[in-house]
Amino acid sequence: MAPHAGMRWHRTRRCGLYRPGDSGARAAPEDEPAHPKAGVRRPLRLADRGPRRETEPVRTVKATAAAVSVALAAGAASVAAGRFASDAALKAPPGRPLPTEPRLTVHSTAAGRITLTRDLASLRPGRYGLTGDGSHAVVGPVLDDAHHSADTVVRRLERVTHGTLEPGDKAWLTPNLHIGNPSSALGLDHADVDVPGELGPLPAWFVPGTRDTWVITAHGLGTTREHPMNVMEFLHRNQLPVLDLAYRGDLGAPRSPDGLSHLGETEWRDLDAAVRYAVRYGADQVVLYGWSIGATMALRTAAHSALRERISGLILDSPVLDWGATLRALASARRTPSALLPLAVRAAQGRTGLHGDRIQEAADPGQLKVPTLIVHGPDDTIAPWGPSRRLAERRPDLVTLHTVPNASHGAMWNAAPNYEEALRRFLTPLM
Repeated sequence: MAPHAGMRWHRTRRCGLYRPGDSGARAAPEDEPAHPKAGVRRPLRLADRGPRRETEPVRTVKATAAAVSVALAAGAASVAAGRFASDAALKAPPGRPLPTEPRLTVHSTAAGRITLTRDLASLRPGRYGLTGDGSHAVVGPVLDDAHHSADTVVRRLERVTHGTLEPGDKAWLTPNLHIGNPSSALGLDHADVDVPGELGPLPAWFVPGTRDTWVITAHGLGTTREHPMNVMEFLHRNQLPVLDLAYRGDLGAPRSPDGLSHLGETEWRDLDAAVRYAVRYGADQVVLYGWSIGATMALRTAAHSALRERISGLILDSPVLDWGATLRALASARRTPSALLPLAVRAAQGRTGLHGDRIQEAADPGQLKVPTLIVHGPDDTIAPWGPSRRLAERRPDLVTLHTVPNASHGAMWNAAPNYEEALRRFLTPLM
């Protein structure tokens, strides 16, 4: 009988055989010597235990940490995006086109003519400055009878003030017709004066006149004190002394403490300093004339100046009465996604202390005490026209609204042939 006959054999997990009663070691084949350690249980190494399983609390902590890290990264990115978007308004460099202005290509120039890229901007009615890198020119109306291709427009070229314009050059339309100073640009006698301000001396141009009512001008976003020279000849013809102010952040003026524009919220104190200067040097009354945030400054000065009884009138061109809308418009022009626009507003609030109630106070109808001319239009994409209309509707006893269609921000004079007539009618009773 064969050895172990009648006994049942079972296969082990290691494909060996054992029989009941064996010690668990695999039986060695007859032609294979038994392993010297056969029958001895091998210690189990850590590597044989398989992957270590995490407990539920550990997994929860790790997931929470990952979520927090993602949230912090997203929050930091959102803050950075909001700051970048708010820079469009808070760091708008004076004298540089705003981001809403498209770059136009110069296609050709000829005697008294210039051909530009066809765009809503290049089709605007009126007279404008055309500024590029190292160049400035003055262009007049569109020449409808001039031959041109479908993607271009021909305007009258009145003069090249500085530099040259060559085919392929990039340029922007600007409301600034003049560069230089009143003497070099207009031939008007003027004096360079310093207005004492809370941050230091504020440079200004003074153009003398015979009347006792002075006009104090304050430019707006994207322009300099050269912009008010558009109306300086008109004011001089009417014998009104003009004080054309450079305020904080302008070339030659003190820097704001944080290096940011506050959209008139703090800058108005520089305009107030100009009122004090005018009264000190002989003005009986002053008319404040502001563009864009300069108009906001004029409103705040009229409401808060210690010398507000000397302010006899306000002229507000393209006034910024809804700073949030203005900031969103400028941020959007920098291709800020619409979802991030609220972040731009909050970033501006956090960086400057601007808050709705304080800014809206400037447009409060109850604050108005003097005759006010608002020159504005529905095509201003930076400062909405609606607040200007509402202010005029709520104070018809004091506010005259002169509407200018087809005009961009700060360019009402450029587009409206009757602009100066509206000025004359308003100013005559105040002279």
